[in-house]
Amino acid sequence: MTPVISIIVAVYKAESCLRRCVDSLLAQTFQDYEILLVDDGSPDRSGEICDEYARKDNRVRVFHKENGGVASARQCGMNNARGEYVIHADPDDWVEPNMLEELYGKAKEENADMIICDVWRDTSKKSTYVKQRLFILEHCVMLKDVFQQLHGSCWNKLVKRACYSKYDVNFPEGLSYGEDTYVSVCLLAHPIKMAYVPKAFYHYVQNVNYSSLTRRPVKILVEQCEKLCDLLRCKLSENQFKEIYPALRYRQACVILTSAGENPYIVTFKKDFEGVRKAILHQNFSFKRKTLFWIAFYISPYIAHFFYTFCR
Repeated sequence: MTPVISIIVAVYKAESCLRRCVDSLLAQTFQDYEILLVDDGSPDRSGEICDEYARKDNRVRVFHKENGGVASARQCGMNNARGEYVIHADPDDWVEPNMLEELYGKAKEENADMIICDVWRDTSKKSTYVKQRLFILEHCVMLKDVFQQLHGSCWNKLVKRACYSKYDVNFPEGLSYGEDTYVSVCLLAHPIKMAYVPKAFYHYVQNVNYSSLTRRPVKILVEQCEKLCDLLRCKLSENQFKEIYPALRYRQACVILTSAGENPYIVTFKKDFEGVRKAILHQNFSFKRKTLFWIAFYISPYIAHFFYTFCR
């Protein structure tokens, strides 16, 4: 029997946290779903743990592949998904038991293509409720303000699987940062019907070392930001890309100012971002981020970097 929902989990080096993730997915009050665990060539016991769950529960399907990065793992899941709707989860995160029931209920109620919910951001110290600022549920509006009003990740969005094929949206191989944002933006570039559930079901865990962006060299992150920009330039219309370009540059500037370790981009920060300075400063972000960028542009990016490091 074909499941209604497919949950895709791209797994890599996740043996310490994978069980919590899968257990929370198996505890859903909604029953008609499958879980696709894609082992992306993990060198630890992640693959064995995946197989263990598949043996115990027929809702779990496992796919082992050579390491190709998170985008290729997500796409492997998409290629094998059978559900009418799909949603993604990261192996270091976990979800509330009523997530699928609430999201699917909203999907049927409003005949929606994409259903969005709020999220919890969990650290070792606290959980913070992150509300999606969705005032106008129109794809063209959300595309313009995707980085301010809507989290770019795929894990707080239940999406009709047919939308991916209809609009030729795939996870781009080789993109290891922002691959989910790329997919979300590409979907929002088309006339999809959106719905919103103002509740948080997904726990985004930020204190797991293997997934922390701060552990990646800033050079790689900046290059990935540039690649994301190039991919979207090719995928979107000229007007659509023009609308989101300041937000893309804002994202790149955030990476530079908030990354740890050796950071050669700080030296040329003002020069590199002068052309989009006003656009970045007009982005709708928190007071802390506004302060960070004001310091970076009008005083010193070095001081801004220091401010972020010691005030986060």
